[in-house]
Amino acid sequence: MAVPALLASALLAVSAGAASAGAASAGELQLLMFEQAGCIYCAQWNAEIAPQYPLTDEGKAAPLMRLQLREPLPDGLSLVAPPVFTPTFVLVEDGIEAGRIEGYPGADFFWPLLAGLIAGSAAD
Repeated sequence: MAVPALLASALLAVSAGAASAGAASAGELQLLMFEQAGCIYCAQWNAEIAPQYPLTDEGKAAPLMRLQLREPLPDGLSLVAPPVFTPTFVLVEDGIEAGRIEGYPGADFFWPLLAGLIAGSAAD
């Protein structure tokens, strides 16, 4: 998938997630990263974002949990739909999906998209 298509997909996913996030109550946030072996966009995210993620405000607000795309979900997680692309980042609040970013659009877009999801969740 080309980067512009990833960006369009990510923006649509964020806007849909932000709308659904209003229905949830404020609670414990976590960022799920669905990945798989051979994913070049996962490798790019790992190089550009992963080392600093836990040190950022976003990383502290929504700690990262890595999951394999084809593996079963851990108990206690409820997603709107199973992820299809890698990487897919799903913000969960108390185990319930509050929004997602499908694909990795690059660091310049990832941070604002994630901040928007977290802010939408915190507005509840």
